[in-house]
Amino acid sequence: MVGYTETAKCMTIRKVFDDAYRSPLSVVLVDNIERLLDYSPIGPRYSNLVLQALFVLVKKQPPPGRRLLVLATASNRSFLNELGLLSAFGTVIDVPSLTEVDQIMTVVEESNGFTESEWNAIRSGLSKNITGPPNYFIGIKKLLNVIDLAKECEGSDRVDVLVRTLRSEMLFS
Repeated sequence: MVGYTETAKCMTIRKVFDDAYRSPLSVVLVDNIERLLDYSPIGPRYSNLVLQALFVLVKKQPPPGRRLLVLATASNRSFLNELGLLSAFGTVIDVPSLTEVDQIMTVVEESNGFTESEWNAIRSGLSKNITGPPNYFIGIKKLLNVIDLAKECEGSDRVDVLVRTLRSEMLFS
């Protein structure tokens, strides 16, 4: 919703929920709540109008005979807690960052974007020339984005792009 005014965002969010109520079973996915709220840690700044709209719509019970599951992603739990938005959701599931090569490889293998020989090259590239256990620290969403980037590359570049990007994450985490 880049370029939308606060009011336009609220109207769009409301329309999504209204559309979801038309079906007996619906799911609404709110991806990256912080971005939707225009959150900035410097300040901090956020859109109170959008926050209030989200809060009301998430807490609202669907019409009789209708069921709605609202899923949301966020990376700053403390911010959402301070705003009181966490309490609007019935359950909060923390998804820890991936820290081990085996965890990363499980995601790579399940992505169906690489061959078995590429898996072996990726595992080797992530593990070599590291003293002690590798200290990776990458979120699942970021890893999936890196995998998508690598899938777009040609031939052996796919493995190199994936390994280099993940190893640079290790250095800056």
